[in-house]
Amino acid sequence: MSERIPERQDVAAENKWSIGDIYASDAAWEADFAKAKEFPARIASYKGQLSTSAEKLLEYMKQDDELSVLLDSLVNYAQRKNDEDTRIAKYQDMVSRIETLYVELAGAASYVTPELLSIPDDTMELFYKEQSGLELYRRIFDRIRRRRAHILSEAEERIIALTGEMAASPDNIFSMFNDADLKFPDAVDKDGNTHQVTHGSYIPLMQSSDRVLRKSAFESLYHVYEGFRNTSAAVLSAQVKTLVFRARARNYSSTLEAALDGNEVPTEVYSRLIEAVHENMAHMHRYVRLRKKLLGVDELHAYDLYTPIVSDLDIRIPFEQAKREVYESLAPMGEEYRAIFRKGIEQRWIDVYENEGKRSGAYSAGARVHPFVLLNHKDTLDSEFTLAHEMGHAIHSYLSNTNQPVAYADYVIFVAEVASTCNESLLMQHLLRSTDDKKRRAYLINYFLEQFRTTLYRQTMFAEFELMINQKAENGESLTAETLCEMYRELNRQYYGDDLVIDSELDMEWARIPHFYYNYYVYQYATGFSAAIALSQRILNEGEPAVKDYIGFLSGGCSTDPISLLKGAGVDMTSKQPVESALKLFGTLLDEMEELMS
Repeated sequence: MSERIPERQDVAAENKWSIGDIYASDAAWEADFAKAKEFPARIASYKGQLSTSAEKLLEYMKQDDELSVLLDSLVNYAQRKNDEDTRIAKYQDMVSRIETLYVELAGAASYVTPELLSIPDDTMELFYKEQSGLELYRRIFDRIRRRRAHILSEAEERIIALTGEMAASPDNIFSMFNDADLKFPDAVDKDGNTHQVTHGSYIPLMQSSDRVLRKSAFESLYHVYEGFRNTSAAVLSAQVKTLVFRARARNYSSTLEAALDGNEVPTEVYSRLIEAVHENMAHMHRYVRLRKKLLGVDELHAYDLYTPIVSDLDIRIPFEQAKREVYESLAPMGEEYRAIFRKGIEQRWIDVYENEGKRSGAYSAGARVHPFVLLNHKDTLDSEFTLAHEMGHAIHSYLSNTNQPVAYADYVIFVAEVASTCNESLLMQHLLRSTDDKKRRAYLINYFLEQFRTTLYRQTMFAEFELMINQKAENGESLTAETLCEMYRELNRQYYGDDLVIDSELDMEWARIPHFYYNYYVYQYATGFSAAIALSQRILNEGEPAVKDYIGFLSGGCSTDPISLLKGAGVDMTSKQPVESALKLFGTLLDEMEELMS
């Protein structure tokens, strides 16, 4: 019997994040929440005044910054506490109350955008001259004016705002269902020993050299999802219908256009990603054939995709070792960057290990006091890369918060995965440089190949699935469990080729992917990975000038559009070139892997 997952109170303090840095107690949170409850009335009091006075407009924008800082603390405390143990009703309630407050705030502010749009251009220019402080907010005003065709009347905006809580329901239902309610039977290994299956333990089990255990864990997980196939389909369908409603209400031609427009990303970036991957599908099929050959199996199944090809090399990486190696790998970034990493470790930004009820997966939340990083570390190479990944996010947030005013501190989603994946690329290249052992090198290259498979190919497959289900809903077609499973099965066939057996259990994988509730998020893993490969190569090859440009990118927040920010760092995401270059490297790595394993 494997070791059981501890309860939260049994986890050592040094392995928990320092949540007290936001609020020392729940009572302190409640006091600030009471202050925040006053803001809907304060916001409403400016109605009709923003277009009449530069002074009033500046006063309102400063108040908006004040509210942003307050909400940052309230949201981060409530959500982080809830994620520590999703079973605790008190913190579920805090999150729910924050969501309700957001709806109230959005309703109170429904007049703001229409009123800003009503200000003539020449009047706005006079306002800038009368109140120089308004210059700080020029980009915000320009972004609103750019989207004139998608801004509704005051009454319509208020109705849209009132739907906010309902719109969040599919994601909330999925989170409670997936993280708090679902339980999986123990998996059984070849010797008859049982192993607990959780969201946190599933991938480590899939990486086991014991094929009996892998198959058992695979079936344990997906047979439970199969039992809720219709519920899962209904929840995902509700999410997509919400996106369709909002896109149409705002006069967008599609949900894709609506989602990407908010980040100032042209839809061509999405389509070019899928096109570039389709044009290079042969690399993926070749990798699947190589994996099948090196594992020596008659049939390759989905539960064979994560286990290392170098099967007799057992690498265990405790958290202390992971911290040290990630820190060493960041040497090309310079001491300013590494000092932030050290600060995160020393000041307990990180919640390290899994506990009962804890949210699955990993993330970084960029709170203004400092980022908070959730891990579920398992002493694996994958967990080491997760540390590098999430600390990339954290350092990005820290630099943006430090260098940008409140109004521009939050970077948009499109650039979010660049910093995280650049860290991973630097770590991989550091580990490869640090060994002459052919077997270890082959193991690491296999891991790098898996990053391409899971981040560039797999996330693009997710992106294509997300686009397909949205298009079906836009065309009035139903998203039933049968339809979703059929679509997902066909995509798996297309991406993995004929050398992978598409088990019926894999048809249900869509039901466990939380990112399908994030509104066209997943494609950015693939574009971010491609950009990160290019940036890491530039940093290693050019040194200080490239690092300076990169730090400038990380410090930029949303002070300009994301395409321009990345161009400043040396990458043009309006072309297919970064994706094609990354896939070319994938092919080169395949060549080296075949040579090492020959």
